[in-house]
Amino acid sequence: MKNKSKILSIVGARPQFIKLSALSHLLRKEFEEIIVHTGQHYDNDMSEVFFLDLGINKPDYNLGVGSGSHGKQTGEMLTKLEEVMLKEKPNLVIIFGDTNSTLAGSLASSKLGIPTVHIEAGLRSHNRKMPEEINRVTADHLSDYLFAPNKEAKQNLVREGLGEKILVTGDIMVDSVLKNVEQASESSTVIGDLNLTGIEFYLLTLHRPYNVDDAKRLRFIFEELSKVEHQIVFPIHPRTKEKVSSASIDIPQNITVTKPLGYIDFLSLQKHAQKIITDSGGIQKEAYILEKPCITLRSETEWVETVKTGWNLLIDTSKDEPFADQVDAFEPAGAHKDLFGHNVGKVMFDEIRKILSTV
Repeated sequence: MKNKSKILSIVGARPQFIKLSALSHLLRKEFEEIIVHTGQHYDNDMSEVFFLDLGINKPDYNLGVGSGSHGKQTGEMLTKLEEVMLKEKPNLVIIFGDTNSTLAGSLASSKLGIPTVHIEAGLRSHNRKMPEEINRVTADHLSDYLFAPNKEAKQNLVREGLGEKILVTGDIMVDSVLKNVEQASESSTVIGDLNLTGIEFYLLTLHRPYNVDDAKRLRFIFEELSKVEHQIVFPIHPRTKEKVSSASIDIPQNITVTKPLGYIDFLSLQKHAQKIITDSGGIQKEAYILEKPCITLRSETEWVETVKTGWNLLIDTSKDEPFADQVDAFEPAGAHKDLFGHNVGKVMFDEIRKILSTV
């Protein structure tokens, strides 16, 4: 009897857990899947709870890398991932998104000559000051198969000479969001727990270094948010919490701070929010899928199509210009188009099956 092909799925952060959840159960029907968690997100509220919420199998390996400088973190991941790959000898490696885990995975697999699929390939913010931009560009050029979420991503890859490796699959996040929003409606109690029943509120996430590492800018952001007309719910990222504390920044009274939430509870907040304010790439996309107006506190985005359709407003916080009125006034300016596809997990699974039949 022929042995099953072996796939190594590498994850390390919240968005990657969510993407994996929509694909893993399909892969396991036909292949042997080994899940490697790098430990990039190591806080229980940012890591283990997502595996439980999303019904993902417990990782076969947790590398426990934790925090550190980009070089230190990526280097440690690279060393440990190489050890796992040499031991497991996978037929295929799958990496997701644009984190240091993505970069380390692509480096390790390419150096060992293991075919690699990059899911969410081709995104570009065109801002090389973002570590994520370096990660995604490098991962695309090192990977063998590029699963692009949309035509815009494909065009980016074609311009970089990677046309032969591209397949436009749609975005796997669609499957995860639409599947789990139903569960959120049935099982999450977060709206009642936070006394939000019948209340119009905005949802805030904030964690990018250029927003939170500069105490002056972070203080300015909160000063502007204190002026908006609605209550704001803010599940605070551990990194942001540390920066707020170290800079002795007062959180405005209209902002309700919570600990980081599991995916189901967070999805419930997104569903019930009037608007979403964020600097996260993944949450911009989730907001669009859920048809929520999104205000992105960045000068650019990798999800340019959400801006072009009029559902995402970019605000450059580095200009130190008042923006509270823009937040309250913003409403989508265009029709809600189908940007990210349907049944994306099945599309990816079928392509992975074809790949493994040839390697």
